[in-house]
Amino acid sequence: MSNLPFGFGPPDPDKPGDNGPSEGGQQPGADAFNQLGQMLSQLGQMLSQAGSSSGPVNYDLAKQIALQKLSGSAGGTIGFASSGDTDSAVRDAGHLAELWLDAATILPAGASVTAAWSPRDWVQKTLPTWQRLCDPVAQQVSGAWVEALPAEAKQAAGPLLSMVGQMGGMAFGSQLGNALAQLASEVLTSTEVGLPLGPEGTSALLPANIEKFTEGLELPSSEVLVFLAAREAAHQRLFSHVPWLRQRLLATVEEFAHGIKVDTSALEQLAGQVDPSNPASIEEALSSGLLEPQTTPEQQAALNRLETLLALVEGWVDVVVADAVGDRLPGADALRETLRRRRATGGPAEQTFATLVGLELRPRRMRAASALWKLVGDRHGAEKRDGLWSHPDLMPSAEDLDDPLEFAERLGKPGELDDPMAELERTKPEDKQDPGKGDEPGN
Repeated sequence: MSNLPFGFGPPDPDKPGDNGPSEGGQQPGADAFNQLGQMLSQLGQMLSQAGSSSGPVNYDLAKQIALQKLSGSAGGTIGFASSGDTDSAVRDAGHLAELWLDAATILPAGASVTAAWSPRDWVQKTLPTWQRLCDPVAQQVSGAWVEALPAEAKQAAGPLLSMVGQMGGMAFGSQLGNALAQLASEVLTSTEVGLPLGPEGTSALLPANIEKFTEGLELPSSEVLVFLAAREAAHQRLFSHVPWLRQRLLATVEEFAHGIKVDTSALEQLAGQVDPSNPASIEEALSSGLLEPQTTPEQQAALNRLETLLALVEGWVDVVVADAVGDRLPGADALRETLRRRRATGGPAEQTFATLVGLELRPRRMRAASALWKLVGDRHGAEKRDGLWSHPDLMPSAEDLDDPLEFAERLGKPGELDDPMAELERTKPEDKQDPGKGDEPGN
């Protein structure tokens, strides 16, 4: 992997440091005292936060940093709507999108609420899911070097190990907060990263980000809003009515994270760089690349499964939304291609996975998945296409993405892709009567 979890890596030599000469004519001495005061204040806040977090990542600090960076952001407007009508514009777009989707898929509406979120709302409402995804990564990375220390070294370090753990949690929290703030300023919907990050049953659009996204397009804001609302609603239909999908996606990310292995041969060098009394030395050591995780065969298998499943989700949404909007939105094809390119060129989804959990996804699989779902729908209809989501064993594999025509032909052969749940239902009548109990009187 080229990206370290939580974005740890060498500092950017192109970015000037914080200790350069001032440009506002302020005296160097006064500037130094101001910087020192800010550093002490920030350190005091971080130390006070450290005691409130017992996990591998200080999520209180992550949330505080993200919200501070987004302090100037608001809910935004949707072009044609005044600021007071933004919520109703989002709700209306969601309602219209659901009506169109009803004719394009057998899966019913999955969201009971369609909401307009600000970037700050996105951080607060998705943080619980990020905690589930990031904890295993941080636990493996931060604990690897401690576990590799000889017993006598651990005993000699004593309470310092706990302090280093707290500092590591703050370092991870700082990285996470910055990453979430960046992502929150870019995502258009709650499901754009491909995972069910928000609360169940809630479709959410981010008007401020949608407005910025629309500025570069020669399309009416209303069309963009409805198209994105349709994509969000389609995701929610899958996550709400495919019982195994949400858990499978999140569990696969966790499986990948739990398999992280750190090259312990560099631990001796790391130990020489770390001064437990100096928080800056800890973050510098973590940023040096010495703890870069090594991808194991088990992780690669989990990554392949996750990549395939995410591609199938995104490909299905792409096809269903295209069918739903049809000729209703003149700019739908252009929007569809724009969003595909946004994903393929390293949009928010890929950057976030690489930064927060060390995953790098290959977006080319989404186009292959779209082609497969389109072919299956054209040949066998929406009912059979969407029925494949009823059980994970029925889903196309990575090999099927490479040869969608063969999968579509196999799907048309009787008995080749029988639904195991249907087989289970056929055997149930024999077991319904409990031999130890008779019928109730009067039945």
